[in-house]
Amino acid sequence: MTKSKQVYLTSGSPGSPLSGETDSGSPAPPHGRERQRILDLFAVLDWMMRLPDSLEQKPWQDIAVIEGESKMRYVTSVERLAFQRGIELGIQQGEQIREQRGAQKGEARIIQRQLTKRFGPLDAETLTRLQTSPCEQLESWAENLLDAATLDEVFKDN
Repeated sequence: MTKSKQVYLTSGSPGSPLSGETDSGSPAPPHGRERQRILDLFAVLDWMMRLPDSLEQKPWQDIAVIEGESKMRYVTSVERLAFQRGIELGIQQGEQIREQRGAQKGEARIIQRQLTKRFGPLDAETLTRLQTSPCEQLESWAENLLDAATLDEVFKDN
């Protein structure tokens, strides 16, 4: 009975970069070689699709004609994937910013209510200061509010 080996890429001879094995002959872990496997695959596909020099530019000329007729440029699958990834990252960053702004507005609103209850109506400058300050500053003022006798003591620098 022979011992079976797990091989992640099957082309090439044992020990070659495309064999999926390390120099010792053991299977390479898939997570560590994923990027290199993709690059190797692109290299193989490029080699397999290599055209004679006389025809090398023909597909690109055809694409240019199609783009000109449809007023749209050709988007490769790699570009589409990169575009999709960019959209996903943008959405994720937008959600983080929205959460931060929501937290800041909530903290500012609570401190505003506490200050109004303790010191009376707040002037426009104080309201603007609360609405435009970062959460860290608002937290500092919230702590100062516990011991402050005046509104100025709340906003003192620590």
